[in-house]
Amino acid sequence: MKGSLWLAWRQQRLLVGITAVLLAVAAAIAAYYRSGMVDALRSGLFDHCAPGPLQCTRTGSGLPLLLDIEPLKYLGALNIALPVIIGVFWGAPLLGRDRELGTHRVVLTQEVSRHQWFATRFAVAAAATVVVSGVLAAVFAWWWRPATDRSYGLFWYENTALSGSGPRVVAAALFGLATGTLLGLLARRVWHAMSLTLLVTGAVTLLLDLAHMSRLLVPPNVYTSAGSVPRSLMGDKWSAGDYGLITASGRQDDVLNCPFPSGDLLRECMAQKGYVGRFYKANPAGDYWIYQWIDVAVLGGLAALLTVVTVLLLRRRV
Repeated sequence: MKGSLWLAWRQQRLLVGITAVLLAVAAAIAAYYRSGMVDALRSGLFDHCAPGPLQCTRTGSGLPLLLDIEPLKYLGALNIALPVIIGVFWGAPLLGRDRELGTHRVVLTQEVSRHQWFATRFAVAAAATVVVSGVLAAVFAWWWRPATDRSYGLFWYENTALSGSGPRVVAAALFGLATGTLLGLLARRVWHAMSLTLLVTGAVTLLLDLAHMSRLLVPPNVYTSAGSVPRSLMGDKWSAGDYGLITASGRQDDVLNCPFPSGDLLRECMAQKGYVGRFYKANPAGDYWIYQWIDVAVLGGLAALLTVVTVLLLRRRV
């Protein structure tokens, strides 16, 4: 390792070292709590619990049975915040610090081109970002697996799992890095770039999460049952909160048109109003990967676009 790559590594090695220590701490915490989770599951206490959202209770007392998954949710929250953290503390100073201090001029006088100066710095930061985000996503998946989609665990559609796991974490982290790098190039002061990075990365990831919560990008499926037969169990599906009744023509009406859970009253009401079945809307567990790849496409595409813009602006800004 020599030249501009050696310089880029030397300037970022402290951040890389701190990050490595934090990863080791996160992995140790995950191993400790996951071990306790597995021991609880092996104790037989949860053997009578059925899969799905219905609460599982202790035999005899009726008290709810729950695993200690709060630390797992904290890891998911960290993964969600990762693009902001990386963008603010790594991306924004990546070019911005040298521009603010003027030290980039010294580097560029050593037969190093602007694009080489950028490429080596960004390559080191991007490689570290992929490793950090990939390891955190893998640790979350490993920790989560024993309690996936159980009433006593964590369902795939809960925000800390949907947005805090999988390849989305890596794409989001790269988006944060690319955003911070571009704003560090454009802003006159590093703290300005850090503030703008916080706003932009936070806003984009929040908007994407809101789009998922509203089912804007992945519409729910419609599940039906004939007559007054009870609807199929929700299981690991993500309910859209939309229940109702179906006419022979296929029109879907609100469930309150016949506000009876079952029995003769429900059958009589449905017959009087011409309803032939019942329905509910929900996303199946398989939609987890659709959400993941949508996020990878959006956030990864934005990261690539912002990186290209940074390269194009280098000659004007440096």
